[in-house]
Amino acid sequence: MLDQISHPVTLAAGPGGGALPFILAAIVVLGVLAQWIAWRLKIPSILLLLLIGILAGPVFRSVAGDSSLAAFAKSPDELFGADLLLALVGLAVALILYEGGLTLRFSELKGVGRSIFALVTLGALVTWVVAAGASLLFFQLRVDIAILFGAIVIVTGPTVIGPMLTHIRPAGAVGPILRWEGIVIDPIGVLAAVLVFEAIIINQTGAAQGATLPIVFGVLKTIVVGGGLGALAAILLLGLMSRYWIPDFLQNPFSLMLVIMTFTVSNVFQAESGLFAVTTMGVVLANQKRADIRHIIEFKENIRVLLISTLFIVLGARLELGQILSVDLWAMAALLVVLIVVARPLGAMISTVGSGLSWNERLFIACVAPRGIVAAAGASIFALGLKSRGISGAEQLVPLTFMVIVGTVTIYGLAATPLARALGVSDQNPQGIVFIGAPRWVRAMAENLVARGVSVLLVDTNRANINAARMAHLPAVHENVLSEHAVEDLDLRGIGRVLAVTPNDEVNALALQRFTEHFDKAELYRLPSKAPKKKADAENAGHLGRLLFETGAHFALLESRVANGWIIKSTTLSEEFDYDDYCTLYGPNTLPLFVVRRTGALVIATASRMPEPEPGDTLVALINPDELFMPGLALKRASEDATQPPDA
Repeated sequence: MLDQISHPVTLAAGPGGGALPFILAAIVVLGVLAQWIAWRLKIPSILLLLLIGILAGPVFRSVAGDSSLAAFAKSPDELFGADLLLALVGLAVALILYEGGLTLRFSELKGVGRSIFALVTLGALVTWVVAAGASLLFFQLRVDIAILFGAIVIVTGPTVIGPMLTHIRPAGAVGPILRWEGIVIDPIGVLAAVLVFEAIIINQTGAAQGATLPIVFGVLKTIVVGGGLGALAAILLLGLMSRYWIPDFLQNPFSLMLVIMTFTVSNVFQAESGLFAVTTMGVVLANQKRADIRHIIEFKENIRVLLISTLFIVLGARLELGQILSVDLWAMAALLVVLIVVARPLGAMISTVGSGLSWNERLFIACVAPRGIVAAAGASIFALGLKSRGISGAEQLVPLTFMVIVGTVTIYGLAATPLARALGVSDQNPQGIVFIGAPRWVRAMAENLVARGVSVLLVDTNRANINAARMAHLPAVHENVLSEHAVEDLDLRGIGRVLAVTPNDEVNALALQRFTEHFDKAELYRLPSKAPKKKADAENAGHLGRLLFETGAHFALLESRVANGWIIKSTTLSEEFDYDDYCTLYGPNTLPLFVVRRTGALVIATASRMPEPEPGDTLVALINPDELFMPGLALKRASEDATQPPDA
């Protein structure tokens, strides 16, 4: 059993002890910087994190040798002690899976539940068998070690799937399927690996006779203990929160404490059932309606980023340079080819038969299965347990698993985005807009944008506005975005921005808060209901959402202008009729709203950023047709769009 693994736990002492604070600070700094750089470069963050871990660990230790830098080049096992380090890794993985469970809603299972179940059972079994066979063929592992390796690489995990889906933004059912699979498969993969580990130990002690029944009982006990404790913990937290027995400032720490306690207690009753328990706890909380847990989800998302940043660096630093160099690169390449070209496509295609998914969607699912932190942590734990019992071949688990992680993350991370675009399942860099509020002039904006290929969605509580939008063939939903789960029920495919344009400032601010889980704050905009009394008031209001259009623009102003005959008009500029000519023709009172670049990119005019249209761009603006200047420019106006949508 894993809980029988025993090693002395010693914190860094002597020469290395003084370096410990510096090393801890460096891990956090490098981890967060790697996340930021990866975001800027649009690449998977795990690639940078693993690279930094290997450079800061085995490579740096090799360079430092016995020099004065040796104090800063100790392995994580030396600094923290193997038991303490792996215990902390286990807790961190539990928190990551709990946060992942908080994002899983049963409403997403409609129509895809069977595919998800098949992927985490039949698909996992296919991967297990193929991976074990390939490792046996290419690396001549012991049969039992190969089977354990196959179980370890079953998992994908939210640490790699989540960031990848955020970057790719797959449309339709593909996103929910991959997200559910990535979270649910982790405890299943760990359970499979635990069973193999126990079978190896039983066989080693010569007690293999009659071992089948205890293993089956262990599976059932893991499901009952883990699922039961996870559900009880969620019910306890909900009961305390719904009765207001936990003050707001303690709800996040209390939930964190409860997750750690549930994980630990579950593992005490049944080894390695803790991950199943915390995942269950997260799923139960995500699908209840007794208490508002949005603040808990946001808190856990922030923790997840920090945990991922540090874990991959620390686990990468545990490797030894000799382990990495000892791996046969040709055999490793062959193993990766089998995992990526055979195991995943075979498992995914079998699991999605009769699912109703298109061939493109099934093909994309078949091409996304990167391995993450759970595989890395599992390999480290199981290798340590086997090594402590003198079982040969265990030393190959860690380098092989890490090479699989690096290889799959690199290949899938770099290939998934262009593949998603080629297959038409990507919603990356969406230009569309959700309009919160649909008065007459908003509908006119939407018509102009739709005519230029920009997706829109109008949401309003005013049924007359929604009916008018639908009559104009605009996507519109009669809904109050402030109601619970309203945002989750919206179809946000192709949408990348939110414009809150109701006549109520409080509603606008609250509506934007509801969308912070789905969009960056840089893509949230609001229109003030009226002109601010002071300039400072306008500047301070920006934290509630970027202020739309020019400084001083507000809802009452647009309503008044449209009521007085102003119209929203789209004009395509050219070399002969540029922006200066446009401003001269339509006058200084024209209010620019949007610029649709010749590439299709949409730029929204704000109080702090007024876009400069270039020839080939289309400018959408609110103009007064009675204030046209310089009639001599009439010939140049021929370059304007001939197919204008109906004006407001």
